[in-house]
Amino acid sequence: MWVEELPSVLWAYKTTVRTPTKETPFKLTFGTEAVIPVEIGLTTFGTTFHKEEENEGQLRLNLDLLDETREKAAWRIALYQGKMARKVTQATKDPSQGKLGPNWEGPYKVIQCYRRGTYHLEDCHSKKLPHPWNTEHLKKYYP
Repeated sequence: MWVEELPSVLWAYKTTVRTPTKETPFKLTFGTEAVIPVEIGLTTFGTTFHKEEENEGQLRLNLDLLDETREKAAWRIALYQGKMARKVTQATKDPSQGKLGPNWEGPYKVIQCYRRGTYHLEDCHSKKLPHPWNTEHLKKYYP
């Protein structure tokens, strides 16, 4: 039945705001936000006060500003990718356990605070880990 569901899924994808660009793929393609099919049949603010002349003028303005919107989206993507590149953690997951294996390890004990937010850890056998860990990669363990 996926063939019948595909148009709805694609519509949802094209009209959902993407995190990196802060825009919908529909707007980046056509220069304006989509009107959802349900909104056409219902009485809403947009459909009640719709004026054809103003709508055409707004559509033309959106098309004129489309290049600027795409440039802003490209800039946001670059910022997002830079942020994600810094957020990459060390891959410690055992690949032999498959995707349902645990995505964490531990517990560990904090043995030294190197600087604010950076800690040296040791495992339950008192073996010190070879590198410091940042706070954002640690979760509190409650035994």
